[in-house]
Amino acid sequence: MRHVIVFFCGALIASLAHAQAPAEKVTVLKAAHLFDGASGRLSEPGVVVVRGRHIVAVGAGAEIPADSAVIDLGDATLMPGIIDAHTHIAYDYEADWAQGFYEGMLRFPVEQSFHAARNARLALQAGVTSARELGAGDFIDIALRNAIEQGLSEGPRMLVAGHSIGSTGGHCDNSPFPPERVKPSGPIEGVCNGPEECRAAVRYQMKWGADVIKICASGGVLSESDPVDVPQLTPAELNAIMSEAHAWGRKVAAHSHGDAAARLAVEAGVDSIEHGSFLGADTLKLMKAKGVYLVPTRMTQLWVQDKADTYPPKIGDKARAAAAAHTVMFKQALRIGVPIAFGTDAAVYPHGLNAQEFGDMVDMGMSPSAALLSSSQGAAKLLGIDAETGTLSVGKFADVLAVPGNVLANVRATQTPLLVMKQGAIVRRP
Repeated sequence: MRHVIVFFCGALIASLAHAQAPAEKVTVLKAAHLFDGASGRLSEPGVVVVRGRHIVAVGAGAEIPADSAVIDLGDATLMPGIIDAHTHIAYDYEADWAQGFYEGMLRFPVEQSFHAARNARLALQAGVTSARELGAGDFIDIALRNAIEQGLSEGPRMLVAGHSIGSTGGHCDNSPFPPERVKPSGPIEGVCNGPEECRAAVRYQMKWGADVIKICASGGVLSESDPVDVPQLTPAELNAIMSEAHAWGRKVAAHSHGDAAARLAVEAGVDSIEHGSFLGADTLKLMKAKGVYLVPTRMTQLWVQDKADTYPPKIGDKARAAAAAHTVMFKQALRIGVPIAFGTDAAVYPHGLNAQEFGDMVDMGMSPSAALLSSSQGAAKLLGIDAETGTLSVGKFADVLAVPGNVLANVRATQTPLLVMKQGAIVRRP
């Protein structure tokens, strides 16, 4: 009898709670056009019906409840929110590279976290509703992700890497400070030598909450002590990183400008190659065969080329060489059919300009539809969130961007968003 009473009391409480729960708000977005992120085509008119956090109807035939809040955007295109597969929201862009770099070294992590929160808001306002953060100091990216998820800060949904992982003296290491003044980094900070140290570095990042592992397979442009295209991790180190990350269900993204370094990473089982400036045809074909994504960060290549004279001479030389090679590589990747995911390397340029990447890829011969699909399809699948977002489909999160006019006629309209909705909440409106 006691069990029966408890059961009916529980059922009554649940029934009352359900009866008193407020109905979820319904918002209807209307526009002249709709790019659903799946078909690659426009449809007219554009209609997206949102209940709570999710899409419940899409397209001209969508049923609109009588009590809906309707937002008519006129001559505009509704499209999925941008998914940026390569950001550094936790870092700042500084026009004076040297001053910004060394001032950043002097900030306390808590102070830098306020900068990161500001950068996250800028990205969201620009239409970035999901982002993969590929490397940040002091686990600030993990803290920011948690704060956004808890509603304490505003920004995109974030998948984060913690510290980038690489070898001593490489692109993922600190600049060559005197060791008596700046403590050299170790595996906790992502700097490792030998397979077991690299395995430990991966475990440390995952221990503190990394969603993805970022490695520096080759040298970089904006680092002082390393050649841009030289491999910086051995096959044994790469195999240790991949096996450990994949065993924990984490994907691995490899920063690699160099061809030899990228090929070693692809052979070891990496999931994406970032930048890829000097990749040759054989490596690109291997990537296609293995389904390894290229995240080209085209706009960053153009940015560092334009700013090359403002960098220290060694960095300026690397910037010019990488940008020139990147043009050839990108066009070749398009011809070969390498899978491409949208990513920008935000922080190399000012935060909030992310959508420029679409137009820069189109300038290199990519169709406007393919450029947009590199976010809604490419980046969504690479990040493993394509079941939840990336397309304007029933049941998915209402991550929606509205841009002026016909986006396929003018892909750079993405740079001036009219409305941004993240998981059903309007964060930017006309």
